Amino acid sequence: MARDALALMDHLGWKKAHVFGHSMGAMISCKLAAMAPHRLCSLALLNVTGGGFQCFPKVDAQMLSLAFRFLKARTPEERALVDLETHYTKEYLDEKVGSCTRRTVLYQEYVKGISSTGMQSNCGFEGQVNACWTHNITTRELDTIRSADFLVSVIHGRYDIIAQLRHARRLAEHLMPVARMVELHGAHLVSHERPEEVNNALMDLIKATKSTTKPDEWSSQPENASETGALISARPVTITMQTDDGGNAAVAAYNLLAKLQLSFLYVIGVILMGFEHMRNIVKVMKPVRVAAIES
Repeated sequence: MARDALALMDHLGWKKAHVFGHSMGAMISCKLAAMAPHRLCSLALLNVTGGGFQCFPKVDAQMLSLAFRFLKARTPEERALVDLETHYTKEYLDEKVGSCTRRTVLYQEYVKGISSTGMQSNCGFEGQVNACWTHNITTRELDTIRSADFLVSVIHGRYDIIAQLRHARRLAEHLMPVARMVELHGAHLVSHERPEEVNNALMDLIKATKSTTKPDEWSSQPENASETGALISARPVTITMQTDDGGNAAVAAYNLLAKLQLSFLYVIGVILMGFEHMRNIVKVMKPVRVAAIES
C-alpha cells in the first residue's frame, strides 16, 4: 500500500508531498517515509501504533464487551453501536446537538453509511488484521526517517482504546529530535472530536517545514496545555521510579504477565477466526434439504 501511494504520486507528477496518515493509514505512512524519505516534505501520524502486539487494544471489561459485540454484529444497526463506542469518547457522544445527542446523530449517519456500502466482508477484515499484525518498522527504518530532511508530528487522542497512547509516545521518542508529540482530548477518531486542534497541529507542521525550522527547534517547544485541551510535548511523558532489586523483579514480572496476556488474546483471536471459517465451510458443504414433490 505504501508502494501504491508512491505510484499515485508518480502518476500525479508530485515529486514531494506532506504525508498524513490515520490509524492503519499512519502505519502505511511510516512505511512510505522509510521507503522513500526523499519524497516527503513532512510526516504526520494520527492515532498511530506499531504492528504485532502493539495492535492489541486496551484490555479491560469495556474492550472485551466491544470485541464480543463486534464479532456478533450482523446488521448495520449492531455494527454502528459498536463503532460509535469504539471511535469516540462517551463525553463527546453525550453532547447535545439541538434537541438530541450527538450519539443519535452519528448513529443515523453510521447506519446509513454501512447500509450503503455493506458490512465489511470476512476476507476484508482478515486482510486488515493481517496487514496490521505483520506491520513492523525496524530500527534501521526508524533511523532512516529520523535522519531524513523532514519534520514529524505524532498526534493522538488520550482516550483511544484501539491504538494505545503509550505506543505513539514510544514512536515519537524513537524519532527524536525530528518528532513532536501532540496529545488531544479525544478517542480514536480524535480528528472528528477535535478537528480544529488537529488542523492547527497539521498547519504548524507545514509552516515549520516551509520556514525550514530545525529539528531541535521543532521538538524543543515547551509543554503547553491549551484551552482546547491540546498538550504539545517535546518529550513523551515518562515516569521514573527508584526501586530496589525486589521492585525491579516485580516490574519484570508485570511486563512478562502483560506479554503473556497479549499472547493469550492473540491465540483466542486466532481460534475465533478459525471457528468462523469452519462454520462458513460447514454452511457451504451442508446439503440442502429439498421437500419431496407429490406427483
